[in-house]
Amino acid sequence: MLKNLATLTLTLCLAAGYLPPAVAATAIKSVRVWSAQDYTRLTLESAQPVHYRQFLLANPPRLVIDLNGVSLNDALSGLAKKISSDDPYIKSMRVGLFKPGTTRLVLDLKTEVKPQLFNLKPVGEYGHRLVLDIYPENPVDPLVALLQTLEEKASAEKITPATEPAPSPTSEDAINNTNPASAPKAAITQSPATDAVALPAPPLHPRNSADTKSRMLIIAIDAGHGGEDPGAKGRRGTREKNITLAIARKFKKMMDETSNMRGVLIRDGDYFIPLGGRIQKARQVRADLFISIHADAFTRPDARGSSVFTLSEGGASSASARWLANKENESDLIGGVNLDIKDPHLAHTLLDLSQTASINDSVKLAKHVLGELGQINTLHGKGFGQAGFAVLKAPDIPSILVETAFISNPTEERRLNNPAYQDEMARAILTGVKRYFAQNPAISRQILSHNN
Repeated sequence: MLKNLATLTLTLCLAAGYLPPAVAATAIKSVRVWSAQDYTRLTLESAQPVHYRQFLLANPPRLVIDLNGVSLNDALSGLAKKISSDDPYIKSMRVGLFKPGTTRLVLDLKTEVKPQLFNLKPVGEYGHRLVLDIYPENPVDPLVALLQTLEEKASAEKITPATEPAPSPTSEDAINNTNPASAPKAAITQSPATDAVALPAPPLHPRNSADTKSRMLIIAIDAGHGGEDPGAKGRRGTREKNITLAIARKFKKMMDETSNMRGVLIRDGDYFIPLGGRIQKARQVRADLFISIHADAFTRPDARGSSVFTLSEGGASSASARWLANKENESDLIGGVNLDIKDPHLAHTLLDLSQTASINDSVKLAKHVLGELGQINTLHGKGFGQAGFAVLKAPDIPSILVETAFISNPTEERRLNNPAYQDEMARAILTGVKRYFAQNPAISRQILSHNN
């Protein structure tokens, strides 16, 4: 009874902003800011969970957060200096003692926003975290943004809409044939100037061909980890999230220089995206393929080599594949996901027929990419595996996860930091993608106009 009364008294004191002398104030150990076009994240880390309240003000737009029982220290005072002038959502910030026992944060906003504020329990190297995610009230439609980019690319390349289906290559002869005079019309041709590959024009959408633009193959490129989730760490301090983004950007650049292809970066900066959010973004741009790039670590420094994985319809293909999938699936816990927001993608447990077909195509893609990776690096074991990777659960997009090398291996860590080797890795993946499309022409998809 006395214990319950003491708890109630403390709760009422905290609610009133008063902290009894016998209760030590919570100290914020570190603060971090992750700014991106998609959203901005602020993280406050402490030894105990933080009690808070928040509210929005208008004219001008502001977000106010009161931290109850939190002392004002150097870490909190320095938070305002971490806000970049080019942050898309936060104009400035003020931090100060609102009243005894309550520290107040006031964020001056550049636009209307939808804030999400939530606590995370300790995990990995992190203690308790209070996370603020600031999303735009009216986010940019990624498909509209992509269409604008495609129109600019089409205008620059003077691409005209196809009038009838073009024949598709049926074997890898299309890639190997380098004699333009003898090559069939469906062959893939090499451009010396850009090292680009001109793929045969896919057929227009049969139901609405008049409104369909020239067919572009859209590849979603997912740089693993990011932001609060650094991924694996090499002995020299290399972070996996930085390596994956470097390779992903090179891969996109090469793909954008290839006729009829366009790469879309799921993550184009150092910020965290939940696993389900990566799937959602790929589906929003109607991607033909989803390729997740990683550079994992193992308990032994001698583990080495590249691997490619796909989603499994049943159990994992091996104990190591299961271990890796479990490890990669922890990204949401480490990166920090608001559990109050339900993710329909990760809740999906039954594989329908469309996902079974996507898995079959994923296996074909994986084998082509694996064959190219084997030309520049040792393969780890058989090189191919299947397991329940959450990031590969898009029901209608062939998806693979590429482990480029072991960042925990000192030799491979050095290679992963080499821009020339990153180029080789990106080009190997791209060549595997081209070989896949040479044997498996993409289904025609309707690309909507801005007015639809």
